[in-house]
Amino acid sequence: MPQNIHAIRIHENGGPEVLQWEPVILPDPAPDEVQLRHHAIGLNFLEVNFRAGFYKTAMPYIPGNEGAGVVTALGHAVTGLKVGDRVAYAGPLGSYAEMRNIKADQLIPLPDGVDFQTAAALMFKGLTARYLLRDTFAIRPGHVVLYHAAAGGLGLIFCQWAASLGATVIGTVGSDAKIPLAQAHGCTHVINYRTQDFAARVRDLTGGQGVDVVYDAVGKDTFSGSLDCLKTRGLWVSFGRASGAPPAVEMATLAAKGSLYATRPTLFHHIATPEQRHIAAADLFSALQSGAIRVEVNQKYPLQQAAAAHTDMEARVTTGASVLVP
Repeated sequence: MPQNIHAIRIHENGGPEVLQWEPVILPDPAPDEVQLRHHAIGLNFLEVNFRAGFYKTAMPYIPGNEGAGVVTALGHAVTGLKVGDRVAYAGPLGSYAEMRNIKADQLIPLPDGVDFQTAAALMFKGLTARYLLRDTFAIRPGHVVLYHAAAGGLGLIFCQWAASLGATVIGTVGSDAKIPLAQAHGCTHVINYRTQDFAARVRDLTGGQGVDVVYDAVGKDTFSGSLDCLKTRGLWVSFGRASGAPPAVEMATLAAKGSLYATRPTLFHHIATPEQRHIAAADLFSALQSGAIRVEVNQKYPLQQAAAAHTDMEARVTTGASVLVP
């Protein structure tokens, strides 16, 4: 039977004010879908980029790419799941809603002991951290890495995990207040990139050698300095644009700065199949349960206050993970 629910919908690109709390009719799940009641919804800067129009999608739409909750109904072709199962996902748009329908093969069963808010804060960010340090560049003991925005939700997960693999992690943050947080989550060295020349500081810390890899989700503000931090044949990983899009990369610049490599990966090319999703999630939950990573949900907002959450996220006043609670 169709459900009367509420969701955040966007009818036009713009600032946080375009996030509208509206009634929505949720149809019965399709044969290959599951109906899910959210208990927590992850908050990511990706949603800001969609809302602002940097990434395009048809209007109107329900934003959000991750959530956790309980299965409430099954399409008739679904196997392997049952009503009442605890599940989470990082997948297609539509998570800013009290309930949603989603293809069953997108869902990951939650291990015992992993609560909904942790799962919602972990799926998108944790799976992103995993592909960055397992696939984009396979971190090994002895590697030296630079991670921008180390006190953010993704940054705290990544830096802990990278340190547990034996890397020396240099993190940048946007204020002195965030330095202790980054240090407590795997960073050997932390640089305030707003008050220090982070490229010069990285060269000092590495004896002039530079780092093996730079992970950069900030974009425009850190692009030039990031290339200057790399050792010969180092890798620049651009996976976000919190300060705006980085400029186009000139091939000659990469050659002149030491035969550098550059890449722009995305999560959904790394978890494109159910098998890839389950392998990645198993690795992520193993890291969580072993204590290699821990997740702090530092901000919680009612779902209907998503605009306030976006305002805080864009102002960079949040630390760690944030969730929306229906």
